[in-house]
Amino acid sequence: MAHAIVTGGAGFLGSALTDALLGRGVDVTCIDNLSSGRLANIEHLSGRTGFDFIQHDVIEPLPDLDADMVFNLACPASPVYYQADPLRTARTAAFGTLNALDLANRKGARFLQASTSEIYGDPEVHPQQEGYFGNVSTTGPRACYDEGKRFGESLCFDFRRMYGTEVKVVRIFNTYGPRMQVNDGRVVSNFIVQALKGEPITIFGDGSQTRSFCYVSDLIAAMLAVSDTAPGVTGPFNIGNPEEVTVLDLARQIQRLVGIEENIVFRDKAVDDPRRRRPDISLVNETTGWRPRVRLATGLENTIAYFRDALSLPSPTARATA
Repeated sequence: MAHAIVTGGAGFLGSALTDALLGRGVDVTCIDNLSSGRLANIEHLSGRTGFDFIQHDVIEPLPDLDADMVFNLACPASPVYYQADPLRTARTAAFGTLNALDLANRKGARFLQASTSEIYGDPEVHPQQEGYFGNVSTTGPRACYDEGKRFGESLCFDFRRMYGTEVKVVRIFNTYGPRMQVNDGRVVSNFIVQALKGEPITIFGDGSQTRSFCYVSDLIAAMLAVSDTAPGVTGPFNIGNPEEVTVLDLARQIQRLVGIEENIVFRDKAVDDPRRRRPDISLVNETTGWRPRVRLATGLENTIAYFRDALSLPSPTARATA
């Protein structure tokens, strides 16, 4: 029976990946310090054969566990969380990746690094291809995450060069779906929570900045597809949905789906906020055949339903029949 370690396994993506691995018949040890992950994301797995949870901070060396696969997702990905303690974010991205690589190397395990589209910074190339080196500020408030993830990628390829470690790197673009936190701070969760509460949606900037939103099930399918590639296939691979939408259009679509009138307020643009973000996914498609399948409207409907439940709000049908 194969055994996988998922660092950050109680987080939004980590818990979804854990579910998918268990569904494949893989035993999973989930490691998380619960700084941004939540036990609620994995409580349905309590007592399940083949699943184990260890509360541990990856800044410290990992427990000496046997593993065939190590998936490193341990790092806060929302600006609200990673900017709250930038030094800890940098340590997690650097020492956490180093510790996870050390374990994978000792055990002869396959290692998959969850990197990010943020390594491209505010890109001057559009759409972004893996060969683009990025336009990243080393001095701004996002640098702890952007540069930490860039350094994590460097460690992966240094381990491969020095020790022959089997590494694979995926650069994750904006992802959304159930199990995002209510106070996550990312654009989709912020907009949905504000709309469900009947509050104006707040946009930082004029709303013309673009993002490409990938539903969580598509993202996890891409990670597994990359993990399944031959040992010599390393990436990095962009994984995300190439459908590009403006932040203003996203806000309007969410308000329509929630069923409220348009009500949007604008605030000053966030520092170092990327103007455009869209992945070129040609490489992962040619290598694995993966493409996203879930339409934005469908994914938003699912996510709205999740947040409606998380906020303990009645469904539109329940209100109509009350």
